[in-house]
Amino acid sequence: MYHRWRFTFSLCIFTYGFNYLWLSPWFWDTRQCWYNYPYQPITSDIYYHYIIELAHYSSLLYSQFTDIKRKDFFMMFVHHVATVGLFVFSYINHMVRVGTLVVCLHDSADILLELAKLFNYAKYQRLCDATFIIFSVVFLITRLGIFPVWILNTTMFESWKIIGPYPSWWLFNSLLLIIQVLNIIWSYFIIRTAYKAVARGKVSKDERSDVESSSDDDVTSNNRKGILNTPSNDRNRINGHVISDQWAEE
Repeated sequence: MYHRWRFTFSLCIFTYGFNYLWLSPWFWDTRQCWYNYPYQPITSDIYYHYIIELAHYSSLLYSQFTDIKRKDFFMMFVHHVATVGLFVFSYINHMVRVGTLVVCLHDSADILLELAKLFNYAKYQRLCDATFIIFSVVFLITRLGIFPVWILNTTMFESWKIIGPYPSWWLFNSLLLIIQVLNIIWSYFIIRTAYKAVARGKVSKDERSDVESSSDDDVTSNNRKGILNTPSNDRNRINGHVISDQWAEE
């Protein structure tokens, strides 16, 4: 039930955000994020997008302390704090245009991860593994390619050139760089997990001392083969950001 909800939410919020961003000038030219700053109107589309996403990540920050404590607890805590901080800070400082790009970009991979989890629990292992591979590719492209080249370039360099070294520049980009460092760490574990699963042709039992918070996880058999049943600390960390994501969650 938990991951069905996560998949539905990720799909709906990404579709909603992408739908209005496609028609927005800053989607095609990131310099538009800074022209006429800070006198940029906050449309109803941006407002509801921000409010819903902020509520979602705030709930994740709270639920992390009520759910079963996992090994990646500290990484996820840092991620959630940085994400909520970015939402609040960018909204107060009218940096919502670039904020919408950041959150929509990070939402894209989460849909595939939650879908892979659903296939895993439904025992459609081939679909699960195939979806996980697609997710891994999308994650690496968006988090290690598009995010630094497209987003960090405009927040660090284009903004400096267009509106100058504003005081909040340092805090804003520091939070974004924290997110990027976490993206790099999670990417490493995703690559290693996928490689081990392919190289061994099988995976062993998940060695975590706890299970997912959703009751759906109980249907997962310990002896089934598949990437998401991969075992070890690699999967623990992947479950953390990626399952738990999303300015990439839980």
